[in-house]
Amino acid sequence: MARFVNIQTNFTSGEIDPLIRSRVDLESYKNGLEVAKNVICQPQGGVSRRPGTRFITELGGSPENGVRLVHFEFSVDDSYMLAFTNNRMYVFKNKALITNINGSGNNYLTTTIASAQLSTMCYTQSADTLIVVHEDIIPKKIVRGANDATWTISNITFDSVPQYAFSLSTSNPAANITPSDVSGKVTITASSGVFNSGHVGQYINAEPQGRAKIIQYNSSTSVNVVTEFPFFNTSAISSGNWELETGYEDVWSVSRGYPRSVTFHQGRLFFGGSKSRPSTIWGSKVALFFDFEAVEGLDDDAVEATLDTNTFNAIVDLISGRDLQVFTTGGEFYVPQEGLTPITPTDFFLSSTSRNGTKEGIRVKQLESGVLFIQRQGKQLSEIAYSDTQLTYITSKISLLSGHLLKNPTRMDIRRAVATDENDLLLIVNGDDGTMAVYSLLRAQNVIAPSEFVTNGSYIDVGVDITDIYTVVKRIDNSTNKYYIEVFDDTILTDSAVTGTTASLDASHIDGQTVHVISDGFVEEDQTADSAVTFVTQPTTLGEVGMPFDVEVKTMPVDLRIQTGTRIGFKKRIVEVNALIYKTQNLVINGNLVPIRTLGAGVLDTAVPEFTGTKVLHGILGYSNEGQITVTQSAPMKFTLLGLEYKLATHQGT
Repeated sequence: MARFVNIQTNFTSGEIDPLIRSRVDLESYKNGLEVAKNVICQPQGGVSRRPGTRFITELGGSPENGVRLVHFEFSVDDSYMLAFTNNRMYVFKNKALITNINGSGNNYLTTTIASAQLSTMCYTQSADTLIVVHEDIIPKKIVRGANDATWTISNITFDSVPQYAFSLSTSNPAANITPSDVSGKVTITASSGVFNSGHVGQYINAEPQGRAKIIQYNSSTSVNVVTEFPFFNTSAISSGNWELETGYEDVWSVSRGYPRSVTFHQGRLFFGGSKSRPSTIWGSKVALFFDFEAVEGLDDDAVEATLDTNTFNAIVDLISGRDLQVFTTGGEFYVPQEGLTPITPTDFFLSSTSRNGTKEGIRVKQLESGVLFIQRQGKQLSEIAYSDTQLTYITSKISLLSGHLLKNPTRMDIRRAVATDENDLLLIVNGDDGTMAVYSLLRAQNVIAPSEFVTNGSYIDVGVDITDIYTVVKRIDNSTNKYYIEVFDDTILTDSAVTGTTASLDASHIDGQTVHVISDGFVEEDQTADSAVTFVTQPTTLGEVGMPFDVEVKTMPVDLRIQTGTRIGFKKRIVEVNALIYKTQNLVINGNLVPIRTLGAGVLDTAVPEFTGTKVLHGILGYSNEGQITVTQSAPMKFTLLGLEYKLATHQGT
């Protein structure tokens, strides 16, 4: 029998894919975990119990058919989480529901945005206005009024809409025409009546040269035009030497559909794709957000471009970053800009960055390093970042070592770090099993540490209001599915929790469920929620009632080597574990409860003190081929594991 000492100083690789099981040569293997359930990986290397969630309210408006969380930041002091359900919008601020919207007595705003449109709707914000788009509805603007409870919604009225010839045709009217000038704003006069009001937006083509768009109908013999290519001179152009090009119509309409994606960029409002023109992007005039008619070709005029590549590229998202970036089902693109040169009609074109394709309905998210997006089939998380050395965009696969955590992703949001003990948290809701893949990211140090959040129910959506993480959760209440708005809270140790200092707390939203009961930090016996849950000892500081969730941290199978470099493949037994912990109250290692509290007078029925230091566990029984350590908890208490040092015994028996 031989004994060896092994040390895992950090867990900065998080939970890694079972496909990496044999890659003991990777540094990620040494710092990784086989299981990281309901924990968050810290930038310093440890893992902590995830926050619990505080129950806010039940959602109405048929949330089972669709729900969408949208962040809205009105000012430094006023930010909101908007929850859309069928024809409704709920407003949350500071972890509470805003009631009596517009003095109506309702706790929601009526929107006319149907459930079926929520999964793929897109949105962007400027000042007090949120713009919402979907290919089946007229673009809408939602405006916050004088206070938290004042909100309005209306269809956008465009000053002008771009046009496209869906059924192009030409004709040669029997009349001569005479332009008043060769270029710019020109009046065309015909020798006989050939024009009508339906010709506005159509074109006149002349020989030997000249092309102009009709912008105003004056009479059957007179129209005002703007030249796209100047006339040769102001002489009369005889019949047969000019043609009327028709078939142009508004590109957005009830019959043609509406924009699918939207963003603001460099003083313009951009729409990406529509139901009838899925690969075209339009930009408004500068500072005239609802004027999309390209008239004079000046630098501040409206812009338009279509992705003509060898693949189908339906635009699903736009984002304003270093450049205007365009995400499609067939690849990722950007609008090149040289230096500080703004976008103009003469240089508006798109270049390709990658050919991954982006999944519709999952908004891309920006990091300081680049932009994160879910690949079209939902099996890969990627990042596009600009390389100053290569002067181009580079794509990297963030989920390369953790692809097993992505199970049909449906929503994604990011909580940016605000302290040195936090990483950026990328939260991804999985549609297959209702779990949440959580990536703890510190890209400057190349830290990608995923874990998995699991709850007694299913996560449906997630949204971040600056630092507050809201989630929509499907839970069971008396055998009935309910959809709740909850918010992750660092002071909470259970899920869907309610808190207070009264003798009992209302837990009617989780009737029939087993709940943890915590009074002033002391964990009482579990109860079954039946409307009100009564404490054994009434709390004086804080009482909590909520649903339990399991915490599990499991190391990778140990890979030992003797000095010659030969791997030890025999069975192993962990005989001693030194666990370095921080402010921890409860710890179980390989099924053995590690004592935290020191017994003495007056310690019973009181909160377990937080312990920081090393806890030693001896006498762990059982040999295995893997030699793994599983760290769990037996009670809802604080837990942070910084590292593990352990001794293993090996032998050559079978």
